[in-house]
This record gives sequence, structure tokens and C-alpha cells, in this order.
Amino acid sequence: MLYRANQSGALLVTADRDFGELVFRLGRIHAGVVLIRLAGLSSEAKADRRDELLSVFSVISPGRVRIRRPVIES
Repeated sequence: MLYRANQSGALLVTADRDFGELVFRLGRIHAGVVLIRLAGLSSEAKADRRDELLSVFSVISPGRVRIRRPVIES
């Protein structure tokens, strides 16, 4: 999966800690990996947190990360 993400320049979002091993300990090339650690939560709660993560707008620049949460209108 890491190879396929690299081929397309995609950011890999995963809950699989083995990707941390590949990227940090073994130094594999990657376009970006987001590891979601949600041990102990139900599948539904994990899905809710994943959706929350993917609904934010982030700008990552050298030395700076900006995160914008969506505006919820009532």
C-alpha cells in the first residue's frame, strides 16, 4: 500500500502501526503518512473520529501547520 501511495504521490491515512515501522525505523520513502491511533474505541467511534479528521482543512508549510475546522452553520 505504501508503494501504491508513493506512485501517485498520495498521503496515506492508516490505523496500521506497521507503516510507522516502515517509515521511521526503516526510512522508507513516502509522500506522507497519517497514523490514526484510536485503540479502545468502538468501530463507530473510530469512524466518527476519522470523519472529523478528514473534514478539517490543513496547510502544512516548513515550520508551520495551520488547521481550519469547518464552520457549522445552525
